[in-house]
Amino acid sequence: MGNTQIEFRNVSFRYQEDMPWVLKDVSFTIYNNEWVAMIGHNGSGKSTIAKLMNGLLFPQEGEILVDGQPVTASTVWDIRRKVGMVFQNPDNQFVGTTVRDDVAFGMENHGMARDLMLERITESLEAVGMNGYERHEPHRLSGGQKQRVAIASVLAVSPQYIILDEATAMLDPKGRKEIMETIREVQSERDLSLITITHDLLEVTQADRVIVMNKGEIWMEGTPRELFTKKKQLIEIGLDTPFVSKLADELKDAGLPLTREPLNHQELLEELWTFHSTR
Repeated sequence: MGNTQIEFRNVSFRYQEDMPWVLKDVSFTIYNNEWVAMIGHNGSGKSTIAKLMNGLLFPQEGEILVDGQPVTASTVWDIRRKVGMVFQNPDNQFVGTTVRDDVAFGMENHGMARDLMLERITESLEAVGMNGYERHEPHRLSGGQKQRVAIASVLAVSPQYIILDEATAMLDPKGRKEIMETIREVQSERDLSLITITHDLLEVTQADRVIVMNKGEIWMEGTPRELFTKKKQLIEIGLDTPFVSKLADELKDAGLPLTREPLNHQELLEELWTFHSTR
C-alpha cells in the first residue's frame, strides 16, 4: 500500500482566534481504494475536515499528510491534483459556458496538454453517463445532471481521492441513488478512495468504514454494521438510523432472533427467510 493515504495527525482547527475549536485533536487515516463516510450533526466538524484535506483551510495545530506529503500553502496545487472535491451545490462549481469548457477548466489550471485534455473530457463524461452533453450549457441541466458534470470535472484531473461534501443533499431520492451508483462504478473502475460527507444514512450503509464526528471530535470509527448497533447512542448525539435498522429492532423486540444487523431491505428479507425456513 505504500504511502497512498490521507492522514490527519492531531489536527485542531478554529475559524478565528477568539472562536471555539471546530476540531479538537483529530487523528485518522483514509487508505487507498477505500470508501469512508463521515457523518455528524451540523457543526460537528465534518465539512471543515473536507476543506482541510483539500487545502482550502489549514489547521492551527497538527498536520495533514496526503501520500506522505504535508498539506501546506506551498504544496496545495500538488495536493489538489490528488484530492478532488465535489460540493453540495454544483452551480458554485460551474465556470464554463458549456459542459466541455467546465470539465476542461480544472485540467487547464493544472497545465495539462491539449490532446490529453480532449481524451480526458470524453472519458470523464462517459464515466458519469453524460457523453453527448459536451456543448450543453450547464445551467440548463437538471440537478442530477449538474452533479454528474461536477463529478466529471473532478475525475478529469484524475485524482487519487474524491471528497463528496454533501454532494447529493440537493437531489431527490432517485437522483441521489443514481449519483451514488455512478460514484460506486467510478470507484471500482479507477481504484479511487472516496470520502463522503453526508447526512444520508443509505449512503452510509454503502461505505467500507464510517467516521462519526461529534462536537469536533471523533465519536466512533467502524463499519456501518457496527455503527447501526448503537442506535440509542446515535440518537443521543442527534443522528438517526435507517428505517430497516429500526424495523429490525422492532422485530427483535417481538421475539424474532436476527443473526446480524441488516444494512438494507435485501439483508432483512434474507434474515426473515432464514428464520421462516427453520421453523
